[in-house]
Amino acid sequence: MERREEDLIQQHALHDKELKALYQEHQDLKRRLETFRNKLYLTYEQEAEKKRIQKLKLASKDRMMEILHRHQNEAR
Repeated sequence: MERREEDLIQQHALHDKELKALYQEHQDLKRRLETFRNKLYLTYEQEAEKKRIQKLKLASKDRMMEILHRHQNEAR
């Protein structure tokens, strides 16, 4: 996620509870992924969990971008 997007999310999250919750979830998923990236070898179960987390993280980012887009359109 670009710094500009993160700044906008944090700005709008002050007034948008859904966006705030999604951002917190996204950050949590990001931290969880780091645990897998630091391992040299992943078991089948760990690899499956890593992919599941990646999909959740992407879905949360997509939803955050939808909300940001809505806020930007409202500002016009």
